[in-house]
Amino acid sequence: MKTAMILAAGRGERLKPLTKTCPKAMCRVQGMPLIEYHVANLAAAGFQKIVINHAYLGSQIRHHLQDGRRWGVEICYSPEPPGGLETGGGIINALPLLGNAPFITVNADIYTNFNFASIHLPKESLAHLILVDNPAHNSRGDFGLNGNRQVINDEKKFTYSGIACYHPTFFQSYEPGRFSVTPLWRAVAAKGLISGEHFAGDWIDIGSIERWHSANKS
Repeated sequence: MKTAMILAAGRGERLKPLTKTCPKAMCRVQGMPLIEYHVANLAAAGFQKIVINHAYLGSQIRHHLQDGRRWGVEICYSPEPPGGLETGGGIINALPLLGNAPFITVNADIYTNFNFASIHLPKESLAHLILVDNPAHNSRGDFGLNGNRQVINDEKKFTYSGIACYHPTFFQSYEPGRFSVTPLWRAVAAKGLISGEHFAGDWIDIGSIERWHSANKS
């Protein structure tokens, strides 16, 4: 896989006052903007093209990262209207930039040491989700995994990490618009067409001021 998308259109309401003057993806952890951390790690893992969606204060992201040559990658941008298109709508809006081969998506607001070079899409799957142990802020979980490493909607022992791999046909039945990808996962998982794996490494969802402080202390 050579193409990745960083989902960076979120406003970050729960990260105020940090996000009063910058988009969530530009919040700094350990001295570096979150989105730069992902670009550097994706480049190190061999990805050649990175698509970034943006909405709120997106010009800051474009100005900071520019065309990606600093990391030896090509960065393309997928602008969205005010308020953004959410995850599902954002990915569909960017499909013309993502091409016809499988690609990965990374939520800009996670901090992790996941090795992006390790991810792959099994040939029988339309999507592959990286799952983590349920954190305190999502104790009820999102999904389970069966013995065949298929994502299931019950036995919610794990939480979606913010990292996934898709074949473009995963989205072929859906029209452009503003919507979450979660209902799509549920529907496709019910057909046994989403695989997954458990990641036990370092991972923090920077979705609140408290977790942002925690990441900067680690």
